[in-house]
Amino acid sequence: MGASRKQMPRTPAGARRQWAADRALRPPMRSPGRPEPSRAVQREFWRLIAGGMTTVEAAESVGVSWPVGARWFRHAGGMPPLSLDGPTGRYLSFAEREEIALLRARDFGVREIARRLGRDPGTVSRELRRNAATRSGKRVYRAVVAQWKSAAGRQAPEDSEARRRRQVA
Repeated sequence: MGASRKQMPRTPAGARRQWAADRALRPPMRSPGRPEPSRAVQREFWRLIAGGMTTVEAAESVGVSWPVGARWFRHAGGMPPLSLDGPTGRYLSFAEREEIALLRARDFGVREIARRLGRDPGTVSRELRRNAATRSGKRVYRAVVAQWKSAAGRQAPEDSEARRRRQVA
């Protein structure tokens, strides 16, 4: 008998010919997992720490469990890992993304959404284009997914030395 071959998933009807090859090369998509508390929550936690509160008191004040607060403190070495200043407005906040999703679901146009948010229409259009997922043939914008993608893109790139060590091991 010949060597067994790995079975490729059956190509769905109407799919491109290249579909199976694309699926074979694409890495599995990571689950977003539990969402991180917002930067505003973390910023408030560090302000309370700077004001003299303990990690347990500060964590409870901002609404996260004390182990999460202790982990933030420990991982940061006791120093705030982010600026305690508020956001500059350069990037869309989660609240703005939620508002975009709600207004889009009510069939508001890009210009009307931009006017209500006080943003440029190009910003809203780009956000909808980059972060809309295809569901049952329609493009649907989801604020949580958009925020997750934004946070994932902001993370510092992994240095090549760490990647090389992991490949060798």
